[in-house]
Amino acid sequence: DGAALLPYVLALPLVYLAVPFLIVLVWFALAWAFRADRPREVRLGFAGTLRLFWHEFVTIAGNAPRMILYRVLMPDPPAAPAELPVLLVHGVLCNAGVWHPFAQWAERKGIGPIYALSYGPPLASIELFAEQVAAKIDCILEETRAKQVVVIAHSMGGLVMRAYFRRYGGAKVARLVTVGTPHEGSMHAWMAMGACLAQMRPGNAWLAALGPPPADAPPIVSLWSWHDSMVAPQTSSRIAFGENVELAGIAHNALLRDPAVFERL
Repeated sequence: DGAALLPYVLALPLVYLAVPFLIVLVWFALAWAFRADRPREVRLGFAGTLRLFWHEFVTIAGNAPRMILYRVLMPDPPAAPAELPVLLVHGVLCNAGVWHPFAQWAERKGIGPIYALSYGPPLASIELFAEQVAAKIDCILEETRAKQVVVIAHSMGGLVMRAYFRRYGGAKVARLVTVGTPHEGSMHAWMAMGACLAQMRPGNAWLAALGPPPADAPPIVSLWSWHDSMVAPQTSSRIAFGENVELAGIAHNALLRDPAVFERL
């Protein structure tokens, strides 16, 4: 009867929240085990560590509905002339829905037009994702009559863009900002199988062959956190071929929900 079902109904939210809680716990454990040596000034105390974990947990818990509703939350803007459109490129096992908090913030600031794509299938090669990005950029330029786009790429998305530059050059991109991208790979990529994950494992042949961007690549900025929970060691996000912007106290996915990060972007 209804009374017997009530405890199960009440337990559903707890069951749902338990999954991201355990996932984030595992991510942080691995990030700690393979962490970079942090400067003393960016080390967190107990309260700071709790905040770090909480914001990452809340972000992951909210990402599921955002990704389910990505077609509703992140539609392309109507075709119209624009001077400098922005393309958002997501990371592994995600889709455009994870960009919704930033897209809302950008709209309030009058930044745009904002485009995003959802590439796939999820565990295919980064080279395939680069082809899909190339098609999306061409579509944006046709719709807006712009000459270039600005690209903001989270996590693996930054490697997708570097693969894009290697194959297609950088003439159609005015600037690339990578956010929490494992430019030198991450130990977390050993947690599952898949072509793109194999390409993100430290020291693998594909990553080594990627090399620096071509001569016509645009300015590149790597925005990364000393407390990234999915890039380990965290200094793998540093680049030698552009500008590095260091943050602290923000985990991997929370980078896409943090107003201070939005201001930097």
